[in-house]
Amino acid sequence: MAFYSDEPLIGKHKTIFDTTLRDGEQTPGVSLTNEQKLKIARQLDKLGVDVLEAGFPISSEGEKQNVRAIASEGLSLDVCGLARVLQKDLDACIDCGVDMVHTFVSTSDIQRIHTIKKTREEVVSMAVNAVEYIKDHGAKCMFSAMDATRTDLDYLIEVFKAVEGAGCDIINVPDTVGVMSPSGMYRLISQVHSNVNIPIDVHCHNDFGIAVANSLMAVEAGASQVQVTVNGIGERAGNANLAQVVMCLQSIYGVKTNINTEYLLETSKMVENFTGIHMPPNTPIVGDNAFAHESGIHTHGVLEKADTFEPGIMTPEMVGHRRRIVLGKHAGKHAVKQSLSEIGIQPTEEQLDEILSRIKTIANRGKRICDADLHAVASAVLGKNLGHETIKLKEFSVMTSNLTTPTAVVRAIVGDQEVTASNFGVGPIDASLKAVGSMLNGYTRIKIRDFRIEAITGGSDALAEVTIGVEDEEGRVVTAHSASADIVTASVDALVTAINLLLEKKKLWSMQ
Repeated sequence: MAFYSDEPLIGKHKTIFDTTLRDGEQTPGVSLTNEQKLKIARQLDKLGVDVLEAGFPISSEGEKQNVRAIASEGLSLDVCGLARVLQKDLDACIDCGVDMVHTFVSTSDIQRIHTIKKTREEVVSMAVNAVEYIKDHGAKCMFSAMDATRTDLDYLIEVFKAVEGAGCDIINVPDTVGVMSPSGMYRLISQVHSNVNIPIDVHCHNDFGIAVANSLMAVEAGASQVQVTVNGIGERAGNANLAQVVMCLQSIYGVKTNINTEYLLETSKMVENFTGIHMPPNTPIVGDNAFAHESGIHTHGVLEKADTFEPGIMTPEMVGHRRRIVLGKHAGKHAVKQSLSEIGIQPTEEQLDEILSRIKTIANRGKRICDADLHAVASAVLGKNLGHETIKLKEFSVMTSNLTTPTAVVRAIVGDQEVTASNFGVGPIDASLKAVGSMLNGYTRIKIRDFRIEAITGGSDALAEVTIGVEDEEGRVVTAHSASADIVTASVDALVTAINLLLEKKKLWSMQ
């Protein structure tokens, strides 16, 4: 069901062009390896992207090899290469065996005069020649009028008509410097759509935070394809965000795409991991808080019926996410009762009131409430130990120097057996956490979802608090924290606590 008033869009099909591996990699500080690019390409194919811009082959020999490798991967999507309207660029793309060549030239006066130093007539001629060259070599062709939103409208339409006449398959209208307003984008695409008969694609930058809005307005005005990047990465402030564009189109507008939305979170996390650019928790669709609730009023409503305080037309399951009830100073009894029931604790009303009071007291000190805190408070209020320690840490040691790879050795009782494990990592904390994780064979597979270090006191003997979230293979997350003057010790203690609580929860879940 779509709530938007533009009824003609309901049921229409739009395609998604992903440029994470080209414009996305142009994010300052991001450099992907060949293997990472291949993994992202495969993931985008799994996600259902229609076209993947694999790179800019002429930029380097390594880039050309990357594009060729992706093009030869046998993916279901169309692989595209970027090229200026220069024969050497076009040949580089064609040599890679791409399905589509995306060729571009500046059309705005400011770029045309000051960068490529060509007349308007020369630009038209170069664009037409490039399109004809691509089509003569049997590839699909997309033509992009770079800086289209700052180009004189009559001239822009002249260029687009010329490349249409040369056999171009699809034209791209890029908001290269992100200056177009949503209403302006609607008017521009409407004008182009009424003058050109081939499909229209849009590429919006996020300099003012409206790339998604501009992309949606373009679709309303007649665009049939949207260019996006995973997590909205890209030059400067980035590009239109894939997950946000897709879910707005499908859930609000009722538009159809080929995207398998249940893989949106999985795709976002992969790109986060490879690029090192982590999404804020309040990021729409894929952020940790996208479906998290703390307020007592909200959690009460959501626990009764999710649609009360969630969009309804988009559920966490639709995007591969999970709903979370978060405890804090705004928590209510329903949230605490639900969280306790998940770990098999059924307190009386009096005990529940006391647990809630203590949780709020902790939160009012500015502390984040984690799962282990709730467990500890409940144990104290009920007057008994509510958990079983599957892992009992005995000792651990870490060896590190500027000449050796950090290595950790951990000894613990796991179940009823003593186990010694060792592992190495990029630092002492990484090595220690990997060593603990390797002890879990036969119990569960985990990955660290959240890791934060916060200084509690200052000075050379400062206490540091480490908060860790661990996730099992079914996507369930449990958090714990620990404080110590030694951040490695705090990290290991927090991880062991989180794992023990997760295993307790899994035991209960398996019985339900």
